[in-house]
Amino acid sequence: MKSPQLHKPRALSLASRRTLAEKQLARLAEANPNPRCELYYLTPFQLLVSVVLSAQTTDKSVNKCMQPLYDAGFTPDTVLSMGTDGLLAKIRTIGLAPTKAKNVFKLSEIVRDKFNGNVPRTRDDLESLPGVGRKTANVILGEIYREPVLAVDTHVFRVSARLGLQREASPEKAELELLRVIPPRLLPDAHHWFILHGRYTCKAQAPACDRCILRDLCPSIAPA
Repeated sequence: MKSPQLHKPRALSLASRRTLAEKQLARLAEANPNPRCELYYLTPFQLLVSVVLSAQTTDKSVNKCMQPLYDAGFTPDTVLSMGTDGLLAKIRTIGLAPTKAKNVFKLSEIVRDKFNGNVPRTRDDLESLPGVGRKTANVILGEIYREPVLAVDTHVFRVSARLGLQREASPEKAELELLRVIPPRLLPDAHHWFILHGRYTCKAQAPACDRCILRDLCPSIAPA
């Protein structure tokens, strides 16, 4: 079956979007009750490093580089003993590797010296680390500390727009709007549901609408 042509959904009221979000996320939850981050990690620090490394590249490429290091034991002291050049040699296949190597070295130093080797749990402290912006902080707050946050990456931004939940021009504004729409009890899991749906079904190119479990709840699909 050929996928239908998508169109920009009409603007919906806040109440309508809240109702729609409840239905959509309930169905995604039924299909995947325990969504998981696809970045490989064994400790909060390792997740922090992987999220920083994953900017503008794929989780698979990060996992390929980092899983052997993580399995061998990977802490802030590991990074500091490797040095920037040593880390760069391990992650050279990842996009923007030189800049990321410098950021990971610097943040490792700060985590060790200022936070006693622990990943900080406040937004301000997280965003004070090199290479950590709002999206990365949200991933850590949600994945590690189970805060009711929503990290808006390219998948979340695209899928939530197609599903009629937000019509914003930037991920930052989309995040704030989605937090008005999605019940806190569905956070942070909604982050994973949107990402996984966007990664495997609601793709940027050639979305698989014919096998989408949200097909009848998607305002971007014109009625037959």
